[in-house]
Amino acid sequence: MWKGKRPSLGHIKILGCEVFVRREAQDKLEARSKKCLFVGYPKESFGYLFYKPKDNVVFVARRGVFLEREMISKEDSGSKIDLEEIQESVDEESIVNTNSQQEEVTPAEPNDVSLPIRRTSRVSKPPQFYYGFHIEEDKISDSTLSELDEPANYKEAMASPEAVKWKEAMKSEIQSMYDNQVWNLVDTTTGLKTVGCKWIFKKKTDMDGKVHTYKARLVAKGYTQTHGIGYEETFSPVAKIKSIRIMLAIAAFHDYEIWKMDVKTAFLNGKLTEDVFMAQLEGFENAKYPTRVCKLQKAIYGLKQASRSWNLCFYEKVTQFGFSISEDESYIYVKISGSIVVFLVLYVDEILLIGNDIPTLQSVKDWLGKCFAIKDLEDATYILGIKIFRDRSKRLIGLSQDTYLDKILKRFKMDNSKKGILPLHHGIKISSDLCPKTNDELDKMSRVPYASAIGSIMYAMTCTRLDVSFALSMVSRHHQNPGEGHWTAIKNILKYLRNTKDRFLVYGGEKELRVTGYYDAGWQTDKDDSRSQSGWIFLLNGGAVTWKTLKQDTVADSTCESEYIAACEASKEAIWMKNFIGDLGVVPTVQDPIEIFCDNESAVALTKEPKDHGKSKHINKKYHFGRSKVAEGHVIVKEIRSEDNPADPFTKALAKSKHDKHAWSIRLKDKIKF
Repeated sequence: MWKGKRPSLGHIKILGCEVFVRREAQDKLEARSKKCLFVGYPKESFGYLFYKPKDNVVFVARRGVFLEREMISKEDSGSKIDLEEIQESVDEESIVNTNSQQEEVTPAEPNDVSLPIRRTSRVSKPPQFYYGFHIEEDKISDSTLSELDEPANYKEAMASPEAVKWKEAMKSEIQSMYDNQVWNLVDTTTGLKTVGCKWIFKKKTDMDGKVHTYKARLVAKGYTQTHGIGYEETFSPVAKIKSIRIMLAIAAFHDYEIWKMDVKTAFLNGKLTEDVFMAQLEGFENAKYPTRVCKLQKAIYGLKQASRSWNLCFYEKVTQFGFSISEDESYIYVKISGSIVVFLVLYVDEILLIGNDIPTLQSVKDWLGKCFAIKDLEDATYILGIKIFRDRSKRLIGLSQDTYLDKILKRFKMDNSKKGILPLHHGIKISSDLCPKTNDELDKMSRVPYASAIGSIMYAMTCTRLDVSFALSMVSRHHQNPGEGHWTAIKNILKYLRNTKDRFLVYGGEKELRVTGYYDAGWQTDKDDSRSQSGWIFLLNGGAVTWKTLKQDTVADSTCESEYIAACEASKEAIWMKNFIGDLGVVPTVQDPIEIFCDNESAVALTKEPKDHGKSKHINKKYHFGRSKVAEGHVIVKEIRSEDNPADPFTKALAKSKHDKHAWSIRLKDKIKF
């Protein structure tokens, strides 16, 4: 606080670890250093206290080779000496310590001072430390991957300083169960199979990360259910993230209202058709009938069929009010009456209400309030961990995930890391050559949360941070056997996200609501199996609404073939967008054809007509889908320079100038005023 910066803790070492300290007088036939134990720090000088068990002395030296990794990797640290007893017995004034010795680059060993070691009968235990997610500090606990301030179970909640708030949250949940008549207590019988239950505790935060609600959710242990007995169908669709982005881009263009609502205890609205019995709740057992079980009438959270039951219930209610479901997006509902347009987007229990007529929107809200317990959040500012910023005067909408990124950076101990300039530097090869080759390396990497980090970054990439798509695609291929080099690449992505966490994905400013697509391919980017990389992106109202990067299913024989395969995948997405946006009824004329741009002249020519060429005669028939859609007039493929193709970063690592240029072209901006 005094100096305005964090002090360096690089000199801190693990107590009790073995150290090689250089000898003062060296004989060519003797070892140049002696193995000692690190036991502490001198008070009056800079350096370390070392203990030589053989000579039973403690001395000061400035440097040594500390064997910390070896100590961590051992089940038993090998320390047979009570470190506290040694430190208590060290007489600081008797230790020889001269300034001349401290200034030497390679310190000489000072005069040894014999110190009596007091023996103890106490069992010696290795010191306990907390280690971060670095390979060189590889002792990682799974507990560090969870939110440490949220209880893991009922006992922890009752023992926490916030026990009163958690108790109130549980009472509120129980009251919801009673209000919805979720179960009846019945006598148990021999052979009756019951489903267990547990409490899930979460702190709800606002768009700035501040806690505003303590939530306790009662969840059934649905994984113990048996198919055909406890449940039948389980399929339950939700609105795609890309569909939500498309709706927001349309709302920005037409200046629609965007309201948000949450359905309280949404799953409790679904009715069960099967007989399901559940054990009584921990902490809320019926004192009069402790042996009875709960026969469920409604679909409680955690049951296999809970999500499906809720969606069927919601579909029934909204269709009664005149909404129709989109054929190309399972949970976007449309209601059009003359010039009045209303859209209802459902994502589990979160609802976006979008439209151009406030009285009509209010009537929809009132209807939903009669059907379900609704929490009205008015204008949408936050959904699914995404902040929504809006400037209606300029018809702009910006999406940001800075709060979510702060959370994952803190989770993986990268919140104070250096800031990266690129997610993947040009020239770095991510392949199986980086996989562990020894048992020590395997053991070290087994304690690294590699898959967890990929999943956390993937959600950001799926929502708004498309600029890390290619880097994430490359590192995710090795999640089953990652090496130190792979983990370094993951940390580089996190460093880049820390540097660019304030970026917005912006929609608006266009004079026409048109879909424009771009695709590209990187030839044989995967060095392990020589397969190429496809990448495509589609823009609407100036900003990216859908994108993807993936490894191709087959080995391409040429750059032309790899680009042609990518054209097939991009054409499929173009057709879906054409149908989906057309069904919404908000575009005056259905866009036909949709323009897709590519930077390979041969591939463009191949999509227009089948040319007999030795490099293309073996191409699988399924990849001719793009050509068929071009022939039908639904898609047209045009050529563009590679420098102007925003799909280029989806297939290869680029230099910073090119990477930033493409990010700007798809409206992924560092700063924007709202």
